[in-house]
Amino acid sequence: MQRSAAYARDGETRTELVALLLASVACVVVLVVSIVEARSAGGGTEIPLAIIAIGVAAVALSGLIAFVIVRRSARLAAHASADAELLRTELFMAQSVFEAEPQILVFWEQDHGLRLVTHTLNTVAGVPSDQPTLLRFGRWLDTRSAGDLKSGLDRLFQDGRPFNFLLKTKVGGHVEADARAVGSRAVLRFRDIAGYKRDLVEVLEQHRHLTRDIKTSRALLNALPMPVWVRDPVDKLEWVNAAYVAAVDASHPKDVVEEQIELLDARQRAVVKGGTERPEASKKRLQLLVEGTLKTHDVISVPVDDSRAVAAIDVTELETARGELRRQEMAYDRTLDRVSTAVALFNTDRKLAFYNEAYRELWELDPNWLDQQPTDGQVLDRLRELSRLPSTGDYRQWKNEIVEVNSTKQIYEDHWALPDGRILRVFAEQRPDGGITYLFDDRSEQLALESRYRTMIQVQRETLDSLKEAVAVFGTNARLRLFNSAFAQIWRLSESALAQRPHIDEFISSITPQCDDAQAWAPITAAVTSLSGDQKSIDGQLRHVDGAIVDFATTPLPDGGTLVTFVDVTTTQNYQRALLERNEALVAADRLKSRFISHVSYELRTPLTNIIGFSELLESPRTGELNTKQREYLSDISASSRTLLAIIDDILDLTSIDAGSLELHYDTVIVREVIDAAVRAVADRASRARITLDVGVADDVTHFLADPQRIRQILYNLLSNAVGFSKAGDVVRLSCWQEYGHIVFEIVDQGIGIPKADQVDVFERFVSRSQGSKHRGAGLGLSIVKSIVEHQNGTIALSSEPDEGTTVTVRLPLQPSESLQSDSPEARLTQRSA
Repeated sequence: MQRSAAYARDGETRTELVALLLASVACVVVLVVSIVEARSAGGGTEIPLAIIAIGVAAVALSGLIAFVIVRRSARLAAHASADAELLRTELFMAQSVFEAEPQILVFWEQDHGLRLVTHTLNTVAGVPSDQPTLLRFGRWLDTRSAGDLKSGLDRLFQDGRPFNFLLKTKVGGHVEADARAVGSRAVLRFRDIAGYKRDLVEVLEQHRHLTRDIKTSRALLNALPMPVWVRDPVDKLEWVNAAYVAAVDASHPKDVVEEQIELLDARQRAVVKGGTERPEASKKRLQLLVEGTLKTHDVISVPVDDSRAVAAIDVTELETARGELRRQEMAYDRTLDRVSTAVALFNTDRKLAFYNEAYRELWELDPNWLDQQPTDGQVLDRLRELSRLPSTGDYRQWKNEIVEVNSTKQIYEDHWALPDGRILRVFAEQRPDGGITYLFDDRSEQLALESRYRTMIQVQRETLDSLKEAVAVFGTNARLRLFNSAFAQIWRLSESALAQRPHIDEFISSITPQCDDAQAWAPITAAVTSLSGDQKSIDGQLRHVDGAIVDFATTPLPDGGTLVTFVDVTTTQNYQRALLERNEALVAADRLKSRFISHVSYELRTPLTNIIGFSELLESPRTGELNTKQREYLSDISASSRTLLAIIDDILDLTSIDAGSLELHYDTVIVREVIDAAVRAVADRASRARITLDVGVADDVTHFLADPQRIRQILYNLLSNAVGFSKAGDVVRLSCWQEYGHIVFEIVDQGIGIPKADQVDVFERFVSRSQGSKHRGAGLGLSIVKSIVEHQNGTIALSSEPDEGTTVTVRLPLQPSESLQSDSPEARLTQRSA
């Protein structure tokens, strides 16, 4: 009402101002009209007075208007101040009303959007105090309450429908949300709840929990494979699960409840329900017809207030399993009676529940006494009375240790040395049912075998480790099973790594840096990994990257494994290579020497022949008379030339022998003629040295088949040596006889002899030892003799003692072989003629 009065006063003031303005405008219009009329009437002098009068009137009118305006403005200011005071009073009153109740007031306006009017709700847990968080309802309301509030606000903005909700914060506080629409505006109010509303909230919350529990329980019961149902106070079906519906061949739980389709017949329902007034939980085993099949079920009935929940658990498989378990136990008992290990089973009371025949025979106990189910302690006492337990210093403590170990669920394992010499392995363990199982295994024979086996393995190990060859045995799975120390050394691997029993491929990979030739290992890998029937022994050679050479060989074993041996032959190979190279060098040098000697001999022979020819020419009378001194010089030149020519001839003969071109001209050799020719050749030297030549030929020796020239050469060289190493007055004897199809020539001298150490190389070339005599030679005589004799399938032997002389024996066949005869030029000529 006060605001209406103020508005009325403002309207009056505006009307007065408008009237004054209209009056002023009218005066001005009248004045202008008067001036115009006066001028049109022709009065020139009266116009200024009229103008002055009009001006005065206009000034007076303007002052009047200004006065009115000022007065009106003062009055309007007074009214506005009163109105402002009134509005402030009303605002304070509204704020007092809003703050008098704990609440949150949110105002929506179409043009200005969302605005928080007031927030005095500080007593509810979980309600934020700051405006940005408060206006984001999803941050402080729980999920369900935030969804309800959003749905209500959507309906409010779209249809203008108000709502009133009881909401819950995330920390458990509760608020009442009330929203109303006013035109294009909306107001949302949050209040604290108290009194019956708080009780209602608790009831609703409890109802929500109960509803959720019921849904969860029924969902779980529907998921169970066993039929579950609930009966009401009048014993009618109230609810059934999906398994119940399937068991009675129904289509829907609602049909089962409406038609009261029973799974149990009347008698079975009475058995399950019982006849007492106070219902109690019960469990009965019944045969139920489920899905057309009769099966065994445990029917459990549980009273709940005045209702009853029933469940039927299928135990058909359990009964089948129990029957099978009984049969297996019987079979198990029969099996234990046939094993050699003694077995004794004690129940939870520590009484003997089972023992097999091996147990009775081991301890030789009375079966009647064992059937009385003695405890394990009583059994030990009886065995001690019979002196069948190991000797112990404190039997009671020993017994308590065994019993206590079994009672603390630990495993007892020990070896007992019985008085009769047997060794038992004793094993005791508590079973899951609380009983104790004792196992007694006679290990006497096994331990003896193990001892012998370990001894054999140790001997085998020591034997293998003493071998220089590297030995490895790979099993049928191609893994390293056995090796010696030489094997680890040759491949530079640690014995700990080899003890891991690597596969053949792993072993080859580990030594690849040492021997990177994978193709060389392929035969070994094939031999180790091949089948037992396809294994073959192979050998070959490997090379280290450092140049070492290793020979390998594989041997299949009877058990399917493979024995592989490795030998480092680097030194042997190096020696062999060096010997081959040295031999090749010696052969080349000898060939070069022979070629050089042959060339030199041929080159020397021609001028030497000329020297001999000219010497003979000078000695003839046709060249003139020579004095004694000249004849002596020519004689020396001729003798030296002939000696040198003989040496050259010997060298050429050796060259021919080495080249394989020595030709033998077989013919009938008259023994006496050959001997006489050889004796005549050395007679002059022997005469000058005052040495006697004695020749003895057996009567039955007349002739034999050989090369006459070579026989004379043999005898000449031997006689020449004998004369050369004999002293003045000695006798050189040449004897000849037949013996076992051979003709034997023996030359014996009484010279200085040959020491034993020098007899080894006496037939070697260019070996010439004077042995203190004046004899000098090229060292070719005996070597040529030996070569010619052996070339005719003969033999030569030398026997000598220092200062006692030397004996040389030559044996030649009376009839040479056909191959030697066919190689002679005459034989070849005879063959061509034929």
